[in-house]
Amino acid sequence: MVGRDEGLAFSSPVVAGRRVGWVPPLVLLIVIAVLDWNTTGEFRIISWIVLVPGIAAALCRVAGTVVFAVLSLVAYVLLDGAWPHQYQTGLPDFILVGLGGLLAVLACMVRLRGERRMLHMRDVVETTRRTVLRPLPPGWGGLDHAAVYLAADAVARVGGDFYDIQPGPHGTRVLIGDVQGKGLDAVEAAAALLSTFRESAYHEPALATVAERLEVRMLRHVRYRAVLGRHEGDRDEGDRDEGDRFATAVLIGFPEERRATAAGLVAEAGVGVEIEVVNFGHEPSLIVSPDGVRSLPPGDALPLGLSELTPGGGGLPSVVRVPLAADETLLLVTDGVTEARDADGTFFPLRERVADAVAHDPHIADPQRLVAFVRDGTLRHSGGRLADDTTVFAVRAADPVSGTSRP
Repeated sequence: MVGRDEGLAFSSPVVAGRRVGWVPPLVLLIVIAVLDWNTTGEFRIISWIVLVPGIAAALCRVAGTVVFAVLSLVAYVLLDGAWPHQYQTGLPDFILVGLGGLLAVLACMVRLRGERRMLHMRDVVETTRRTVLRPLPPGWGGLDHAAVYLAADAVARVGGDFYDIQPGPHGTRVLIGDVQGKGLDAVEAAAALLSTFRESAYHEPALATVAERLEVRMLRHVRYRAVLGRHEGDRDEGDRDEGDRFATAVLIGFPEERRATAAGLVAEAGVGVEIEVVNFGHEPSLIVSPDGVRSLPPGDALPLGLSELTPGGGGLPSVVRVPLAADETLLLVTDGVTEARDADGTFFPLRERVADAVAHDPHIADPQRLVAFVRDGTLRHSGGRLADDTTVFAVRAADPVSGTSRP
């Protein structure tokens, strides 16, 4: 296990698949030896050889550092002994080189232990990310899809944004959302909503019921976190707003019976499907086609977790039915896109940029190209500085005959 982790040590340079961390300390050893041999007795630099194991400790594994520590001692003895006695640096520098080599070995061990810990944490983060944002197979749920997720925290690699596709006996359901706040609390809320979505979207025949279950799950999660915080008695600043936590989301359904009815028509006449949409106060979603861009209806549902603010405590949210042509792609984003600012503080004009791009190249409406275009445009607009987690998600009904996206 140690060897595997050390072999993955990311501080060791690699060229053409070969580890070359040993090159700098070896070159330094040779240079010091040559210079010391060719200098005058009044200017000896052999004691500089103590730098060699120090460089090796930063770039090599423990075995390599030990080798260079020993080589440094051997080189010191040979070179120093070759000079007349009056020019020899003697025992004090020998002890210095030996002690420097020992400390370098210990430093290398500490460095590798830290790297192993960091690699382990990276594995944990990656497992968490794949659990919250599971990989979606091509054509999953009869949809051609593409997604990109950019975490504002490059180390954490996961945040409060979430998305998923869940096929089932009642059709395919799509969800994208953004939990208010950041950090692990937001990740926990996103995971709770996704787990509820994956079960209810599969079993519940009505999309409104799926939406209601998401709202109930968010309320339960908020209450749990509030009680847990009071019980622990040491809530930090991030926990103090847990009682006010909510999530915006868009829930979309491709009803199975509608898709089955339209399948033959799609191939013959390009007729699409009628999707169902529930918008929980989320960013405006776009429908992109080679002919232009239009917006999904905004909907009237409050963000998830805020239904108790409505008279009577909420109820089933309204479901809006929207026709979706065969060549139209749903573009779903989080506020990391729409609230991205440039140096002048101007928000990213998503709809205008997409409309211009489609006008110049109708094939931008393809989910893969559309997601790449919005991602690159957002990063250029913000200068690569993301203030919030950013998700770009595009879905389109796959060709009922080939199962792939239409050109």
